[in-house]
Amino acid sequence: MVSPTKSYKNTFIILIITLFLIFIINISLGSVYIPLKQIFLAFIDGNIEKESWKSIILNYRLPKAITAIIVGSGLSISGLLMQTLFRNPLAGPFVLGISSGASLGVAILILGGSFLGANILSYAFTSWGQALAASIGAFLVLSAVMIAAAKVRNTMSILIIGLMFGSLTSAVISVLAYFSSANQLQQYMFWSFGSLGNLSWKEITALLIVFIIGISFVVFIIKPLNSLLLGENYAKSMGVNVKQTRNFTLIATSLLTGVITAFSGPIAFIGLAVPHLTKLLFSTSNHKTLLPAVAISGAIIMLICDSIAQMPNSEYTLPINAITSLFGAPIIIWLLVRKRKIYY
Repeated sequence: MVSPTKSYKNTFIILIITLFLIFIINISLGSVYIPLKQIFLAFIDGNIEKESWKSIILNYRLPKAITAIIVGSGLSISGLLMQTLFRNPLAGPFVLGISSGASLGVAILILGGSFLGANILSYAFTSWGQALAASIGAFLVLSAVMIAAAKVRNTMSILIIGLMFGSLTSAVISVLAYFSSANQLQQYMFWSFGSLGNLSWKEITALLIVFIIGISFVVFIIKPLNSLLLGENYAKSMGVNVKQTRNFTLIATSLLTGVITAFSGPIAFIGLAVPHLTKLLFSTSNHKTLLPAVAISGAIIMLICDSIAQMPNSEYTLPINAITSLFGAPIIIWLLVRKRKIYY
């Protein structure tokens, strides 16, 4: 296979430069505009005009921008993995029910906290408490999916099982919501909107560690993923261990989707659409090229959406979930109508 650095070197350089520029612009925007020069001075510990600017950059905007990069890259890679595994352009990182499991964990904590006792309820309004509840919910669904994957041979059956788990968890959440107070419903609704802010450096470190572990699984299955594009029977004829590849793909996707949902909430569109955008941009289905390209593209789009969501020069911040869909869905429709082809 041709290395992406040889075939698409110029495109990758443009993407990396774009990522850097959008990253800096994202940090400069917000309720308080900070000149680009002052941002660079804050990074090198120089003499910045206002000390409050330095605090805003290092304690709020920089963590949020880094979170956006991790979230955008992780969801985009997860979406590509799912679309390849199931050979379905509508597959995304949430089809396994992992995100629904995380949502159920948070719903039990927030909506069912009054039934669990005052000590549990006190954790419902903390980011660590919600992240832990989401992680437990995602892990339980992951365990169920992996058990099912060991018992079925057809990959499409796993897709259906994941969708059924999603339906079950949604039903339980609906029951919890029915018996919850308005304050609990509002708290859960705010979490479900998704958020890239309010993460401490410790939380970002935890997010990054799990992200790296998930990516490590992906590195081992790049070649098998290319073979799976032509079907499981073809992959077997090429000597690919389909079961191992499937398990690695499920674990990687679950780790990435689970930890991102735990810390940032369920964020729509990115995992589904970015792989398509990248395939249209690179006109290839080679995962040696697609995986790094999807990661960079996802980070760029997530940063752009976050820049729009924080409504520059305004004290208001829109839900990131709404922006990712409103901003991205029309672009995908336009590109698909214009190109009329998705590479698989």
